[in-house]
Amino acid sequence: MSTEAQRSTAGEQATTVVAGRRRPTRTWAAAGIAAAVLSFASVFLSMMLSPEYIPGSVITAADIDAGLQAKLPVLIAFHIVTAASALLVVVFAAGLHRRLATPLPDRSTVPLIAFAGLLLVAVSQLLGSGLDTEFLFGIGDTAINLPSDIGFYSHWIATIPWLWAGAGLAALAIAVARREGAVPAWLGVTSLVLGALTVLIALSPLQYMAAGPGILWLLVVSIGFMTEPRLTRA
Repeated sequence: MSTEAQRSTAGEQATTVVAGRRRPTRTWAAAGIAAAVLSFASVFLSMMLSPEYIPGSVITAADIDAGLQAKLPVLIAFHIVTAASALLVVVFAAGLHRRLATPLPDRSTVPLIAFAGLLLVAVSQLLGSGLDTEFLFGIGDTAINLPSDIGFYSHWIATIPWLWAGAGLAALAIAVARREGAVPAWLGVTSLVLGALTVLIALSPLQYMAAGPGILWLLVVSIGFMTEPRLTRA
């Protein structure tokens, strides 16, 4: 009798612990919305920092150097929003992994693929802002940077943070999750369309243009997950 009583008490305690757990918050989805907004800002600011292209003209290192010196506040803003977006993408990726793992079978690789794809985006953004300090304090100083370096940097910030191929992979993972009933139908269809477009552009020589549909996908699905009914694992 005493053994049965102990088992009953232990079961009641376990039930109490589970019932007392806090429901998962939507902070990760809010992080995705913020990351998308900051990513749009990052793309816009990097375009502002790029030298104006005039057909038939020759853009020299001195032209690029002078342009960046005149736009130091823009360069600082670019660094802040790009690095912040990279960190927020990781938060969203972690939350998305948990969200997909809840309804999907334990052996499903979909949550991990979605997480890994977004991690690639975060790495691209972090690397894309990685040279900023060197040029923030070294513009015009040939002791730090050679004239040819400034041209490389101009191309770097206009390409690397725009590499959103990983978002296309994450989007397609969500489309697969839709087949298992793990996400709403509209999220699956949206992810399929924007994910396929992102991947196709990323596979082309114009891979940096994948940032457009990739960021749009992140914004849409983040809002979708932010507003959907909460899920609980059985």
